[in-house]
Amino acid sequence: MNLKELTLKYFNTFSNKDVDGLRELFSCDVSLRDWEISASGIEEVINANQKIFDSLDTISVVPIEICQTGNITASEMEIHINNSESIKVVDIIEFNSDCKICAIRAYKG
Repeated sequence: MNLKELTLKYFNTFSNKDVDGLRELFSCDVSLRDWEISASGIEEVINANQKIFDSLDTISVVPIEICQTGNITASEMEIHINNSESIKVVDIIEFNSDCKICAIRAYKG
C-alpha cells in the first residue's frame, strides 16, 4: 500500500472513530499537534483522539487533495462535524520506514 492510500485509510479510520484501527496505523512514538492539542506517544495520541470522538456525534474527513514527497503526505480536506459544521484543514503526515504514522501536524484554515 502506498502512502497516499495509507493516508486515506487513516482518514477513513478517523471518520469511523476507530481507535483500535488508529492504533494499528500509528508508530509507538507517534506525535500529534494541531491548533488545540499536542500529544506524544501512542497512548497520549490515542487518548487525544478518543476525547475528540467522545465530544462529537459525527465526524467525517473529506479529502480534497493529497500530495506526497518522500515519506510525508500533505492533505487538504474538509472535516464535517455533527452534520452541521465544516472546517478546512491541512494535515502533514509523516511515516516511518515501517509505513507507520509517526507524526501528524494539522493546521486549520
